[in-house]
Amino acid sequence: MSRRGVAAGGIAAVAGGLGGLALGGGPAAAGGGVRLDRMRLVSLSHVNDPATTNVFPGDPPFRFRTIATIPDDGYLLHYVEEGEHTGTHWGAPGHFNTGEPLADELDPSDLFLPAVKVDVREQCRDDPDYAVSVEDLKAWERRHGRIPDGAMVVLWTGWDAKWGTDAYPNADAEGVMHQPGFGLPAVRWLVDTGRLGRTGGTGTDTFSPDVGTDETYAVSKLVYQEHRISLEVLGNLAALPETGAWVLAGGPIHRHGAGSTATIFAFVPTD
Repeated sequence: MSRRGVAAGGIAAVAGGLGGLALGGGPAAAGGGVRLDRMRLVSLSHVNDPATTNVFPGDPPFRFRTIATIPDDGYLLHYVEEGEHTGTHWGAPGHFNTGEPLADELDPSDLFLPAVKVDVREQCRDDPDYAVSVEDLKAWERRHGRIPDGAMVVLWTGWDAKWGTDAYPNADAEGVMHQPGFGLPAVRWLVDTGRLGRTGGTGTDTFSPDVGTDETYAVSKLVYQEHRISLEVLGNLAALPETGAWVLAGGPIHRHGAGSTATIFAFVPTD
């Protein structure tokens, strides 16, 4: 069988296996299951490039160099040196909380979640320190319906358009970053009402779910509990619909890892 045939067969098998899952992970109503053969695949990741990749202040520098070439060695190979959370990445619960699961202790299902996108670009346009509120989330639900339990709640702040420039970290003269994020009451509401659940998470096109000026990482410490994860430095969020998509966080699983630099995919309904 060709590679294409193997891939198609694998996708069909996964799609069939997911056909009985509802958006929130429970038994599906008739016709309400997840069908991967009725979805298109889009990437929500930036390309990692040392010339453009913004690195979180204090993280190791990102280096990428050629160590073998086809003319000299018969093959092409590069050496990559970076922090686990360089560029688009996901974080494991143990990234901020001692005793919580690390990358190799998660199940694959912890990295495959129903997604909603909350567009707060207008609020963030003139306020780079904007903290998304409970009212923002309730207003979203009035338009789109309840956020499903165990969801990946993704903020679209507009910061994905700033990637690769000094406007992305948006540091002031004292070196303090100014990026929007979730307000702590909003995340506590998501957790307390089950919308994040034990295995949901938050996503953002900025460095962190925290507002950039909060150096206590209060939101991250709350998000990264149980089996919840965080998707960070997301790109191409225009391709992610407000509802109906699922996200899958890829990348290497390191022993005792705090997460992984990643290609994060969205499965978007074709209809």
